[in-house]
Amino acid sequence: MIDAKDFQQRTDYYIQAIGRRGKRFAREAQSLTSLLLHRDTTKQQELEKLRAEINTASRLIPTLPAVEKKKKISELKKTSDRITALESDVVQASKTIDLQIRNLPNPPKEDVPDGDDASHNKVLREWGKKSDLKKPLDYLTVAEDLGIIDIKRAAKVSGSRFGYLLGPAAQLEFALIQYAQSILLRENFTMVIPPVMITSQNMAAMGYLAGAGGNEVYHLTEDDLYLVGTSEQSIGPMHRGETFDEQALPKRYLGFSTCFRREAGSYGKDTKGILRVHQFDKLEMFSFALPEKSDEEQEFLLAMQEKLWQGLDIPYRVVKLCSGDLGFPSARTYDIEAWLPGQGVYREMGSTSTTTDYQSRELAIRVQRQEKKELVHMLNGTAFAIGRTLIAIIENYQQADGSVAIPKVLQTYLNGQRVIAKPD
Repeated sequence: MIDAKDFQQRTDYYIQAIGRRGKRFAREAQSLTSLLLHRDTTKQQELEKLRAEINTASRLIPTLPAVEKKKKISELKKTSDRITALESDVVQASKTIDLQIRNLPNPPKEDVPDGDDASHNKVLREWGKKSDLKKPLDYLTVAEDLGIIDIKRAAKVSGSRFGYLLGPAAQLEFALIQYAQSILLRENFTMVIPPVMITSQNMAAMGYLAGAGGNEVYHLTEDDLYLVGTSEQSIGPMHRGETFDEQALPKRYLGFSTCFRREAGSYGKDTKGILRVHQFDKLEMFSFALPEKSDEEQEFLLAMQEKLWQGLDIPYRVVKLCSGDLGFPSARTYDIEAWLPGQGVYREMGSTSTTTDYQSRELAIRVQRQEKKELVHMLNGTAFAIGRTLIAIIENYQQADGSVAIPKVLQTYLNGQRVIAKPD
């Protein structure tokens, strides 16, 4: 959530910064500015005047004759009723402003490129050698032929956009988890398996219900609980209302959870396979950092992502998202996109974002700095979205005979197995 006082003091900055996200947000920022600047100050002034009158009259009443005292008390009752009505109006106006503030996204960082959509994202660098297989197949053709992903039976059981991981594919999931742990736990990450259901207050505080975010999540209305779409949504609120010692930051977590997304806006594309599904497993890095160190921490998370993908020896590129393609809470996001030879395109595998103090303000997560407390900055970064990583492995390690080689860094966790082949 944006700081309302700061918005009022730096209105021009917020209008310009939020306007970079698109015309819709520019209009909302302008509307909020109008509310803040043209709030009915006369009501506030009248309140102060009437309260002063009551204070003065309260001191005067004991000195008045009985008849005048009764008349004055009657007048004060009307004044008190007027004060109650005015207070109600002021509270309602504040609620309206709070609601509008909640519907504003985090302002993009200055170095975020301007643009309306993904076509304006900036490729920063590429890494790795692309496959020289003459006729690479898409992952689903390879996986179904090997019997390691079953979409048809999943549809029979759960409907569309679900899948079974079978045999080596399921084993690869756990190999990826152990591989990521071997890299990240050395970097002071604490492994955590968080809840996959969180309250509406926490989902809102993380910024995932604002805008059109509510369309993407599953809401259990009877319990007012949401299924998480990424483990960061339940890791962030775990320190709600707490204050870190300065020496304890950065505080890093590596979360593993099953995630759920409605994929409401993606009908008609990626409907087959496991690229865009309603349920998937994910390893997520999360960090609470000092404000002045948060940019450095984001670069660290990105470096960890690149290290993981370089270890898999899969070609990828790093993309800096433009202002119009940022997620609602994010002030800056980098995507990791892996090369998929069977499809002949780069596809997003994960991202790392800084949300600055946008989430910590509502969650009241602070750090003690000598004589004062400051809001921490909160950051997240995908270690592995398991399904998408399996796609990248299958497409990049497929062999001409239809088998799939296993990346060397994962073989240790698969008892030395080097190839996934059709059973005899």
